[in-house]
Amino acid sequence: MPLLHISLRAGKPEAYRQAIFDGLYRAMRETFNVPEDDQFMAATEHEAANFRYGASYLGVARSDDLVFIQITANDTRTLDQKKALFRRIAELLGDKPGLRPEDVFVSLVEVAKENWSLGNGVAHYA
Repeated sequence: MPLLHISLRAGKPEAYRQAIFDGLYRAMRETFNVPEDDQFMAATEHEAANFRYGASYLGVARSDDLVFIQITANDTRTLDQKKALFRRIAELLGDKPGLRPEDVFVSLVEVAKENWSLGNGVAHYA
């Protein structure tokens, strides 16, 4: 049950943002075994003054098209699954909406399964 927060610079069209959602969902389905319709994502746009990044940190040449993707997910995936997810996200977002791999920044936050309530005040995975 991943929860995704996407942050990007303001000004991209709706189709661009929807392509990011679609690519992320597909990557999670293919690499993290996410069930059908398990889509919980929010995108936040930021003006230039409110969006800062290291343009060359760790030798990666980033641009103003940089997208921050924070994924909160159960701590049940293997290292190979995580690597496959990161790689697949970069590939799919390269296809649509055309992001360079250097501009795809992913952070995975892992939590215990019992730390979720998906509605109705129920601990669904506990």
